[in-house]
Amino acid sequence: MEKAFKWFSRLAEAIAGGLLAAIFLTFLLQIALRYLFTPAGWTLELIGILWVWVIFFSCAFVVREQDHVKFDIIYLSVPRRVRKIMSLIAAAAIVIAMLYTFLPTWDYIEWMKIRKTSTVRNPFTGNKIPLRDVFSVYAVFMIAVAARYAWLFVDVLRNGPPKTELEMVVEEMAEHESDDGDAS
Repeated sequence: MEKAFKWFSRLAEAIAGGLLAAIFLTFLLQIALRYLFTPAGWTLELIGILWVWVIFFSCAFVVREQDHVKFDIIYLSVPRRVRKIMSLIAAAAIVIAMLYTFLPTWDYIEWMKIRKTSTVRNPFTGNKIPLRDVFSVYAVFMIAVAARYAWLFVDVLRNGPPKTELEMVVEEMAEHESDDGDAS
């Protein structure tokens, strides 16, 4: 199971990297077209579409929980038992919010099929791309976040709240001390 998670993580990182590379190459193409040929408006719209995808896809599958920006002064100042309760409440609130708002959000995303991109066209059909396809990544994001925080809720119930940076450093120092004592 751990091998499958690692493989999926690498695949997600590769997709996110590919999206960023596509943004960069489109940006370079935009510069070349602007100064060497005729400006093309579709490059700006494509960069916007790719940006939406890289943000929501990466936040759903690449960015780890500990990498998110948090305002945790109060959380870190309370005892571990209170942190556990706070973690459970926060995880449950996020899961409930994502699930509660999923269907109305999906209805709006589905409605967006009647609206199309202004200048970007599907390279296979030549048709303008429905905005539903552009924003469908947000529905994937919502499901992934709900699943991630449901898993976090179960993990906190089983193992307690996630360790703080300080707890991890102290634990690591204790391991090094015990390793040094074994080597003597």
